[in-house]
Amino acid sequence: MRSPLAAARIRRALATRRRRVVAGAVAVVLVAAAVAWAARPQRPGFRTESALVTVRSGPAGDQPVDLDTTLYLPRDASARHRVPAVLLAHGFGGTKESVRADAEDLAGHGYAVLTWTARGFGRSGGEIHLDSPDYEVRDAQRLIDRLAARPDIRLDTAGDPRVGVVGGSYGGGLALLLAAQDSRVDAVVPMITWNDLSRSFLPESTGKEPTEGVFKKGWAGLFFGGGGNVGSGPAGVSGNTAGQPEGAPASAGAPSPQPGAGPGTSSGRVPGGPADPSCGRFAADVCAAYLRIATTGRADAQAVELLRRSSPAGVLDRIKAPTLLVQGEADTLFPLTEADANARGIAAAGTPVRVAWFTGGHDGGAGPTSDSDRVKFLTAQWLDHYVKGEGSAPGGSFTFSRIAGFDALDRGLVATGYHTADYPGVAGQGRTEVTLTGPARPIANPPNGNPAAISSVPFAGAIGSLLNGVAGDIPGQHARFESEPLAEPVDVVGAPTVRIRAASPTGAAVLFVKLYDVDPKGAATLPDGLVAPVRLTGLPATIDAAQPVTVTLPAIVRRIESGHRLRVVVSTSDQAYATPAEPAVHTVALGGGPLTLPTVDAQPIPTTATVWRWALVGLLAAIAVGLAVVVLLARRRHRRQDSSVHPEYAGVPLAVRQLRKEYADGFVAVSNVDFEVHPGQVVGLLGPNGAGKTTTLRVLMGLTQPTAGEIYVFGHRLVPGSPVLSRIGALVEGPGFLPHLSGLENLKAYWRATGRPWAEAHFDQALEIAGLGDSVHRKTRKYSHGMRQRLAIAQAMLGLPELLVLDEPTDGLDPPQIAEMRRVLQRYATDGRAVLVSSHLLAEVEQTCTHAVVVTKGRIVASGPVEDIVGESPSVLFEVSDPDAARSVLDRLDGVRVLPGGDGGLVVDTNGTARSEVVAELVRAGIGVDRVVPRRRLEDAFLALVGENSRGSGDR
Repeated sequence: MRSPLAAARIRRALATRRRRVVAGAVAVVLVAAAVAWAARPQRPGFRTESALVTVRSGPAGDQPVDLDTTLYLPRDASARHRVPAVLLAHGFGGTKESVRADAEDLAGHGYAVLTWTARGFGRSGGEIHLDSPDYEVRDAQRLIDRLAARPDIRLDTAGDPRVGVVGGSYGGGLALLLAAQDSRVDAVVPMITWNDLSRSFLPESTGKEPTEGVFKKGWAGLFFGGGGNVGSGPAGVSGNTAGQPEGAPASAGAPSPQPGAGPGTSSGRVPGGPADPSCGRFAADVCAAYLRIATTGRADAQAVELLRRSSPAGVLDRIKAPTLLVQGEADTLFPLTEADANARGIAAAGTPVRVAWFTGGHDGGAGPTSDSDRVKFLTAQWLDHYVKGEGSAPGGSFTFSRIAGFDALDRGLVATGYHTADYPGVAGQGRTEVTLTGPARPIANPPNGNPAAISSVPFAGAIGSLLNGVAGDIPGQHARFESEPLAEPVDVVGAPTVRIRAASPTGAAVLFVKLYDVDPKGAATLPDGLVAPVRLTGLPATIDAAQPVTVTLPAIVRRIESGHRLRVVVSTSDQAYATPAEPAVHTVALGGGPLTLPTVDAQPIPTTATVWRWALVGLLAAIAVGLAVVVLLARRRHRRQDSSVHPEYAGVPLAVRQLRKEYADGFVAVSNVDFEVHPGQVVGLLGPNGAGKTTTLRVLMGLTQPTAGEIYVFGHRLVPGSPVLSRIGALVEGPGFLPHLSGLENLKAYWRATGRPWAEAHFDQALEIAGLGDSVHRKTRKYSHGMRQRLAIAQAMLGLPELLVLDEPTDGLDPPQIAEMRRVLQRYATDGRAVLVSSHLLAEVEQTCTHAVVVTKGRIVASGPVEDIVGESPSVLFEVSDPDAARSVLDRLDGVRVLPGGDGGLVVDTNGTARSEVVAELVRAGIGVDRVVPRRRLEDAFLALVGENSRGSGDR
């Protein structure tokens, strides 16, 4: 008993401790608030001015068109404080609303930002001319004129504002064309855009002109067809959903409804006039060119000339504005080679150029946050120096990024950025050569291109890699050439090349060449769904006479791990492209020489995000270590306190004594459960839903603490973390596996976590039990429910534990697998081992278990050998020569009832009628009676014990 003085000291100490805890918590909150305030972006305010303005464009500059505009102005912009400006162009199918978030960011950064809806879209008038220098580009020039006339915009000279142009995809093409046409542009940041629009839609990977190119019908159909008839265009052709970095300048997001837009504008009609249903809001010459190409699958010189009119390729030498080219690696519309061609053409004129590749694109979205943040930083840095006149020159270094894995904190993808001093182009700085092997093969071109391989799908180019050959490459329509496993990893940065040969009785062939990364288990990945289309002409009839041609594959950024193989596939069809309608059989072979992989010697880019991430990881690690120490100390204390062995239960695998589990709200899940499991027994734990079965198993496995009672395993009192738990194998509350690992890898990872020697695992026996065959090498995310269940049972049996606890082990298994599981459990309960099974399949328990424990409403109502619980039978099993005829006879007897079941015989409730009388009636009817045995099932006994309508109190 404590003295009053001691009690007072204790109270003072507790009060002091409480004050310290409170003070510490307040300090933590204040520090967190200070950090959050310091990290919060401090943007100056801005105001907006929206207007429908009329500009004059066209070849002669005299055709009026209304453009829907919004100007974002920093609040401090005035005649005394002029600010630099940015023209922010949206993507195809978008409107000025698509870039609102980016405009606000730039305005907060001190720029006046002018956004507008391009002609032919949204509320703006006019027709779509595909960034024509006479129309869309001249429209933008008139907008620069309007900026120059404002008193709050900084000027270089009269009529020449300080202005940068930023845009993604359609807006990026406009930025380049505008810089070539108007010398007042001070800097441009074009993103995920094109060099030669004709090559983009009619690519050919051996160097032929677009008139010989292979029509990219999937993208063209969305770009031309959809954009012409819907005011908002094909959702996401450019912008966030189409691969622009989210939140980066010129993200050109999917279109938003325009305030005040009426039905006419939302339908895509030119305001004030009807739309041609064939062409929508496209100009007639653009629409006609598309219709000709889409009909024939080939381009004529006139169509190519029209597309090149809207291409930067012919005017790059006129671009004097410093240019930051941002291009996406996951882009089957405008791949990396488009930015490469732009960079080389602009640099040749002596203009400062910088190239940045990121992991997104039209098919890959914005990429990871770390990647989009890098793009935003590069954009701001470029504009600040060349438009605002602040900061040092960014230089011309090359940056790119690669997916590095998953973020352990938010489970999102993480990209690692790299840089090198000089831009190497898509040819790279170095070369790695890989030998391919494979025989010449005949491949069929299907009539009308159907069925076609699936490699890339607009906005989801990498879907082909998910198909893993199931639909990606059609049997009979492709040939494979493969390398040996790589001895060392290779970091590919650029466009690989390969030489092939082809022959055809038709003299021509359209082929699609792809490069797959094949892991040691055979899973093949087509990086970003990228394909090299090839049109070969003048081919010989036999492969022996064929000459090799060099195919330049799409530029990629990918690490090929050691042990992986490289596979080149040559296919005759692809869903994304137009192919010859006539059926034919070509022959393809390797052309000699290796597969050449470009490499770049680059350094990782350190970022503040990386530093903070590691700091946070370090903090979390310290917390985890502290918690681990606390847990270890608690477990050690438990082990010291519970190291004794109860002599009565030393040889008993499981003894449950007076178990009770009551929750804080008064709910009683288990009120009084008391049973034992002995060596050699298979014990079934039975009960209706909510009877307390799962709660009992959770307590048994140390997953929850009992309110009262004890559990002994081989005489050791069971507590959480008790060493004796290592003698138990369990499957409770369903299996949990790492989805990115195979079944075998999951088993090995589980066993490593136990810390026990490998020799004790008995993997062979466990895999035999699982019965998964070669599927054990597949990733578990591809498993069916039954496969996961079988793998979980094998995991429970690893190490052949002396006590096996299984909760619904046959869930998800088919009848043959259930029968096999029955035999497995019966074999397992030998050599001193025991099994406890919770199941609702009473027939299986009856055939599998030696003993049963029946629980209802948290109490045991029966336990013992199964045959004792079944007891005497009130029913009889008749095995007869004609069951249908016998059923008719028995139905006529008073009081006699044929029960369900019987497995080929008849189970009959005689209801007091003598069995001899029943047999006599059957014989008089000419029915042979082969066998008469008493019959009672476990189900009958179970229902008698718990009642047909019995419900438990509910497991938790």
